[in-house]
Amino acid sequence: MRDLYQRLGLDPGAGEAEVTRAIERCEHTALKADARTVLEVDSRREEYDALHVTLSDIGRLRARLGLAHAPYWRDGPADDFSLPPDTHGSRHDELMQRLTRAALLHNRWHRLRGPWFAAGLLALGIMLGVALCRWLG
Repeated sequence: MRDLYQRLGLDPGAGEAEVTRAIERCEHTALKADARTVLEVDSRREEYDALHVTLSDIGRLRARLGLAHAPYWRDGPADDFSLPPDTHGSRHDELMQRLTRAALLHNRWHRLRGPWFAAGLLALGIMLGVALCRWLG
């Protein structure tokens, strides 16, 4: 799907006069016809704006996940909402670090729980022995 705002060089929040000027400046007849059909009718523009927000969000999500269209889709109308892959600082890396840290703590606990359990039983036995000696003595 075409991003009419991108193709016309407009901001999605552009006013009616600005949209009309951009459509008149457009030299591509099919794009001009699509823009007139969609952006000059208020009800259609509202529907298009809602869809535009959704498709932009999907494009950002795909870029964050490192997904991109195949080379034969690039620079075509299907690629308007796709952004280049952006894995720098992605949530995936942060979540993997947190999972790795949690796994290390879990493994450390399993490795050390045997000695701590034995030490706890020994301390409990000593305390019960002392209590029993005081009670009997």
